Amino acid sequence: MALTTAPGATRRPGRRTPSPQPTAARRAGRGRRVRDNLTGHTFLVGALVCFAVFSWYPMVRGVVMSFQRTRRGETTWVGWDNYARIIADPSFWTAWKNTFVFTGLALVLGYAVPFLVAILLNELRHATGYLRVLVYLPVMLPPASALFLFKFYAYDPSGAGLFNAVLTALGLPTSEWMQSPTMTMPAMVLASTWMNMGGAVLIYLAALQNVPGELYEAAELDGAGLWRRIVHVTVPQTRLILALLAMLQIVATMQLFIEPLILANGAGTQDSATSVAYLIYQHGFFQNDLNGAAALGVIMLVVLAGFSAIYLRLTARQD
Repeated sequence: MALTTAPGATRRPGRRTPSPQPTAARRAGRGRRVRDNLTGHTFLVGALVCFAVFSWYPMVRGVVMSFQRTRRGETTWVGWDNYARIIADPSFWTAWKNTFVFTGLALVLGYAVPFLVAILLNELRHATGYLRVLVYLPVMLPPASALFLFKFYAYDPSGAGLFNAVLTALGLPTSEWMQSPTMTMPAMVLASTWMNMGGAVLIYLAALQNVPGELYEAAELDGAGLWRRIVHVTVPQTRLILALLAMLQIVATMQLFIEPLILANGAGTQDSATSVAYLIYQHGFFQNDLNGAAALGVIMLVVLAGFSAIYLRLTARQD
């Protein structure tokens, strides 16, 4: 049925239908989106290939090798024999003990010192840029160069060593440092802290500068001193960064390798510097036991995954 308009009636203007976008402009926009998506997916594929070739495949291959034994080019499946053989080795327990001792000392010294240094730099008002560069400078040095500096200049057991010269000037007994079984771990922790604390200090500084100044002003009005401001304001406001860096510190220190390799020539006096990572290196390259090294690597992977799971569980509860 057709609708007609009565004579003299006013027709209301209808809703205008938007004119279609020109075909050329629509095609250009679609082509631009396709190119952007193609560029993004190309970078993503490159990253995935790199991870697959250099990270995921070696991990899977290492797990497979831990259940195999290769002799004279012949590979056979041996199940859990490699794990049983590695765990029965006395060096296995010595390496884990040394690794946990190093991790514990690193949490006491290498985790607390950067936070305190960051608080000190945050409180200063002059020469802050120069001091930040000075703190971060050791991170820019190659780790091998920094460790050789400690080995031949600071930890020299003779009177020519820097630390022994300072102890002699203070009238204190000197130390053999890396030649002493009791001082090996503290000496390695000291060198590792000096090398790596710069990055943690900068992260802590960024977190401290995001703490609202009103909280410190309110604490000062309540009569809180520096220590109480740190405990009741700084630590609660930066707890997520503290927890994250604590986890990263545990994961990094449990992979202790280059410090014993350079400072203690590997195992150290009476195996005082043998770590799990160095034991993997020893099995793989000195004893030609790649299957045992793979089994030991899988054990370390499981332990680190356990620490990561604990961290995720604790942070989930805090959130």
